[in-house]
Amino acid sequence: MQGLRNIFRKSWSSAERLDGKTVLITGANSGIGKETAIDLAKRGAKVIMACRDMDRAQAAVKDVIESSGNQNVVCMKLDLAEGKSIREFAEAFNQGEPRLDILINNAGVMMCPYGKTADGFEMQIGINHFGHFLLTHLLLDLIKRSAPARIVTVSSMAHSWSSINLDDINSEKSYDKKKAYSQSKLANVLFTRSLAQRLKGTGVTAYSLHPGVVQTELWRHLGGPEQFFLTIAKPFTKNSAQGAQTTIYCAVEPSLEKESGGYYSDCAPASCSAAGRDDVLAQKLWELSCRLLSVTWE
Repeated sequence: MQGLRNIFRKSWSSAERLDGKTVLITGANSGIGKETAIDLAKRGAKVIMACRDMDRAQAAVKDVIESSGNQNVVCMKLDLAEGKSIREFAEAFNQGEPRLDILINNAGVMMCPYGKTADGFEMQIGINHFGHFLLTHLLLDLIKRSAPARIVTVSSMAHSWSSINLDDINSEKSYDKKKAYSQSKLANVLFTRSLAQRLKGTGVTAYSLHPGVVQTELWRHLGGPEQFFLTIAKPFTKNSAQGAQTTIYCAVEPSLEKESGGYYSDCAPASCSAAGRDDVLAQKLWELSCRLLSVTWE
């Protein structure tokens, strides 16, 4: 069905400009993050690409400048698998940047073998959710001062494959890479929902989205049968530029200015799973996240 919708959907486009605005994109050195950076740079924004591998990031910055014609593109080191790196990044960003108009929580890992972050989180929930939760928390005062501002978090339709195991959030009792990925993407949807509630009246809005089934490096951990299926499904998948469109839509579409907390796909509002609309679960996840990260949101 998704493939058919992709074929028949009307493509979205907008001439919206971002001159004088600052955009931060995590995981922007490849895939949809890099394509998002190119598009937003073309719109005149200052684009800051937050990446773990600085060699690849610097090469990507050159590509983005060349493709967009915008010289105001830089990279900064950020490892979302390490709380110390996130805190150092946020401190440098808050000191060096007078504003942050659009935060795009794009970086992610998908269905990787079991591993833990430097802080002891299971890798997928650690990077995809906890890393972005902490980063957003540390940058929020600057984002609020830049209002109207937006926080866009890249989730996935995979959020509907599973729920969240609050009693074993780090999959220590048992690990299923598909369920752990789904849990982390559901956490993205619930985080956005909670964030929207807490940001009411501040001029800061939040969105989560499914980019589509996109041909990216995230596929590298998939097993043989999954790779085979995706090869067959390739005509119905998106390239990175197509996959970036819903992120860009959530970042710039003027009609979303008064909307917040929603989930989007194919540049339009979409329905998420029942778990993704569960405010009790969202609150429990929020409290657990604050406790495990030792942070307090006002």
